[in-house]
Amino acid sequence: MADTTIKVDSAVRDRLAVLAAQRGSTIRDVVAELAAATPTQEELAARQAAAAAYVAEHMTRGSNADDGGAGERLWQQLEATSAQDRGRLAG
Repeated sequence: MADTTIKVDSAVRDRLAVLAAQRGSTIRDVVAELAAATPTQEELAARQAAAAAYVAEHMTRGSNADDGGAGERLWQQLEATSAQDRGRLAG
C-alpha cells in the first residue's frame, strides 16, 4: 500500500489525534475506519432497495391497496383520540 498525504485543517488533525489516542490507535487507522464505516450514496441506495424488497416480500403479503389507506386512517384516529378511547378503537 502506497502512503499519501491528506491535507486537513489543524483542528481536524488534532481531533483525529485525540480519537486515535483514545482508541489506542493511529490517525491512519482512524481515517481508514471512518472511510470503511461510512457508506457511499450508492451503498445507501442499495441498502434501501434491499430493505424495501424485504418488507415487500416478508411483511406485506396478502395486503392490498386499501390496506395502506386503512392503516393511515387508523393512525389519524389514534392521534385524534384520548388515551382512554384508544383501547376501544384498537379492539
